[in-house]
Amino acid sequence: MKRLVFAVLLLLASGTVSLADGLFWVVGNRATGKCNIVTSNPVIIGDIWFGDGPYKSRADAKLARSTIRACPAVTPEEEKGEEGTN
Repeated sequence: MKRLVFAVLLLLASGTVSLADGLFWVVGNRATGKCNIVTSNPVIIGDIWFGDGPYKSRADAKLARSTIRACPAVTPEEEKGEEGTN
């Protein structure tokens, strides 16, 4: 019985981790004064003062970031730099 419970818990844990794959969040960073798009669920502590998401694509996260008042506008140079990062 213990093995069955352990197997079910292990299966559930691995399933929830895989659900986060391919998702994007918008986070506000006090230290930089910018909003970043990240691929992991943010922990709201310290310099990270808000998180919004998840979004299914980077394009959806960029659109959301442009509508959040606390996020400054992204310059074309910054947007080019983001294309290469995850």
